[in-house]
Amino acid sequence: MPFIEVIPYEKAEGELRQIYDQLIKARGKLAAVHTIQSLNPPTIMAHMDLYMKVMFGKSPLRRYQREMMAVIVSAANNCPYCVRHHAEALNFYWKDEAKVHQLIDDYRRLPMNEDDRLLCELAEKLTLDPAFEGKEKLLDKLKVMGMSDRAILDATLVIAYFNFVNRIVLGLGVELEEDGGKGYKY
Repeated sequence: MPFIEVIPYEKAEGELRQIYDQLIKARGKLAAVHTIQSLNPPTIMAHMDLYMKVMFGKSPLRRYQREMMAVIVSAANNCPYCVRHHAEALNFYWKDEAKVHQLIDDYRRLPMNEDDRLLCELAEKLTLDPAFEGKEKLLDKLKVMGMSDRAILDATLVIAYFNFVNRIVLGLGVELEEDGGKGYKY
């Protein structure tokens, strides 16, 4: 149960109702991470704008890589809501639930290409200790693998964004929807 008041779709009026309708049209349905912000509707749209740019905007990173990092960050933060949502999104691309579960359990034991493994390492380390020792060395490894500075920036934006969202979800008691977070448009 959320720790603050949430205005459900049925009781939404005016600007909030319009925002809810836009989200349903764009995403297929309304998520609890949006409704938790119902007392301040403009933040919902600002949040969605950032999400769309970070996760769907033009980037040297592939979509699955962004979802993969979202899962790593959320798992490191013990955020079941975001792990579930973004594991679903990642599986849309990977089409391999066992692989997604292994990523959640321990990405180090998952066979993957080196740049994906390094992105997972970056996601985990920046989440657990943003000032971690060896950051420059890890970034240099990404560059040696052919990752551009723009790709590294985009990876850092994904990691920072999910740390932000995990704190909203965990801090305000957002619970997984009854359908388990399935059925969104990817």
